[in-house]
Amino acid sequence: MDVVTEHWSRQLTMEIWSLGTDFSLIRVTSPAKEAGTSTLMAENDIWNYLPKVDRTIKIPSSMMGGSWMGSHFTNDDLVKESRLVDDYTIAISFDGQRGGVRVWELRLMPKPEAAVVWGHIEYRVRQNDFMPLQAAYYGEDKKLARTLFFNEFKNMGGRLVPALMTIQPEDKPSERTTVVAQVSSQLARCGVSLDSGFGT
Repeated sequence: MDVVTEHWSRQLTMEIWSLGTDFSLIRVTSPAKEAGTSTLMAENDIWNYLPKVDRTIKIPSSMMGGSWMGSHFTNDDLVKESRLVDDYTIAISFDGQRGGVRVWELRLMPKPEAAVVWGHIEYRVRQNDFMPLQAAYYGEDKKLARTLFFNEFKNMGGRLVPALMTIQPEDKPSERTTVVAQVSSQLARCGVSLDSGFGT
C-alpha cells in the first residue's frame, strides 16, 4: 500500500487473511518500525494490535471515520464495504457502453435505518464479469468526496479480483492511496482464497 499526501508519503507491505466477508486479519510486515501492527475485523467491530506497546485496542464508533494506517481509507471502509447490499437501496442508473466497455452504473442510496456516512455511492460495474471499475462516494451535501478506481484484474486463489485499487480524494487531487494485491506462493499452496480487499 502506497500512501501519498501533500506533505509525506509512505509504503506498507501487508499480509491479509479473510474468512468470507465478515472476518479478516491484516498484518503489516514492513517497514520494520510498523511490522507486526495488525487489524482484526469481525463483523462490525475492529481491533488494532500495537506490538510496540503490546496492546490490543478496540476502535470505538467515534473513530470509525478516522484514517486507517494513515491512508485515505477509513476504519469504516473496512467493515462497511461488504455490507453495501444490506445498507443501501441499489438501482441501475445506466446500462450501456463507457469507453467501449458494456457497464452498469448503479446508484446506492442509504436505507433509512442504515448507520452509514455517505449520502450516496455510484458504482460502475463491468457487465461481462461483474468486476467493479470505479466507485464514487458522495457526502450528504451531494458533493463528490472521493473516487475508488479498480484495475489490473487477475485470478487470485480461484477468484477474479482487481489487483490494483487507487482511492483519490476529490478535495486533494495530489493525494492518493494505492493498494496492489498479490497472492504468495505459500498462500496458494495452502488453498487460501484471497479477497481483493474492502469488500470488492
